[in-house]
Amino acid sequence: MIKVCKFGGTSMADGMTMRRAAAIVESDPDRRFVVVSAPGKRFGGDNKVTDLLYETFREVKDTGKCGEAYGKVAARFRSITAELGLSFPADELLSKTARQIEEEQSEDFTASRGEYLAGRIMAELLGVPFIDACETVRFRENGMLDNERTYALTAEALRGKRRAVVAGFYGADGNGKVRTFSRGGSDISGAIVARAVGADLYENWTDVSGFLACDPRIVPDPVRIRSLSYKELRELSYMGANVLHSEAIFPVREADIPILIKNTFRPDDEGTEIVPTSKYRFGGRTVTGIAGKKNFGVIFIEKSLMNSEIGFARRILSVFEQYGISFEHMPSGIDTMSFVLDESELKEGMMDALVSGIEEAVHPDHVRVFDDVALIAVVGHGMSRNIGTSARLFRAIARAGVNVRMIDQGSSELNIIVGVDNDNYERTVRAVYEEFFR
Repeated sequence: MIKVCKFGGTSMADGMTMRRAAAIVESDPDRRFVVVSAPGKRFGGDNKVTDLLYETFREVKDTGKCGEAYGKVAARFRSITAELGLSFPADELLSKTARQIEEEQSEDFTASRGEYLAGRIMAELLGVPFIDACETVRFRENGMLDNERTYALTAEALRGKRRAVVAGFYGADGNGKVRTFSRGGSDISGAIVARAVGADLYENWTDVSGFLACDPRIVPDPVRIRSLSYKELRELSYMGANVLHSEAIFPVREADIPILIKNTFRPDDEGTEIVPTSKYRFGGRTVTGIAGKKNFGVIFIEKSLMNSEIGFARRILSVFEQYGISFEHMPSGIDTMSFVLDESELKEGMMDALVSGIEEAVHPDHVRVFDDVALIAVVGHGMSRNIGTSARLFRAIARAGVNVRMIDQGSSELNIIVGVDNDNYERTVRAVYEEFFR
């Protein structure tokens, strides 16, 4: 059996937690390949190393030299090396890294050094080879992962190795320049390694004992989800459940490799199993989980007989394409169409430009923009099995005194998304949780 283990930032935060992670690996001979994140926060108010590296890039961009932020990064890695008692050339490696950051003046290269340095230290601690992701992970010119080449290079690099440590979060483009995934992308790196070596299990080690049914900052002590499908994971992760990156399922899904979410600090806890949708077994709950995000904007378009106007939707979509803007959801009616946009992705004035472009393209009867909308996804395969699920959902929201601004449900009946005012977000999540989990 082959297991791939990915350890998150809290598991790499200091020497003690890295030693704990190493002990987990060494406790099971099936744990063959290890993927690491950059060190995370050690305590409240602490800095993540990746955040310090982004700050380092800004310093280098302004002054040409690594400054205070990189000094904090270097101090952090020196401290970890000292805690572990390794005869590791930390000062030499850190000085070399500073020179490379100054020479490259690349945000992606700078940000990737947290995983690179953590990987070097973890490999030294375990006494196993270190694999630089620049040699194995390939991005195309458009920024998309070159899947087949990446799997082939990774498999070749790991072939014949009893154990190895791989740096997460980054790879290289066709010119050999470092490219990173989006934040949290070490989860994707772990999934890539699992797919490349044909793993039987991908273990993702973090600081929680699996997926919770909703955000514990909103509902105290929510129930743990024992098992969920790839599809449920995708919906919950995309809508803000941040235990696992939403794109991490794609590599493992191709080979039906299950994922197990485990707690580095409570390794005996059962965790949450994420299984191929075809192998999912209904556990009895109508709703598997609830997730959401704030700060969406909605463009509402109304035009009589739009359904009979050939090319109407295409012309609107061409406006989004013209400005390079993607939308999150597109609920529609017979004479209405809405586009939900993540406001954080929009530059100043972009919403007005989109509205003007839509008015010119399709001459609607009305166009309105709603700001400060929160989206809440209620997810579960059990929803299609139980009559009256929608009625229960909206009764619960009504009892909480919340007005629903928008409803979107896919044809799979896997989830229902409701839009409410930002100010009502937490109240709505609590009301839905009480209805389906208490």
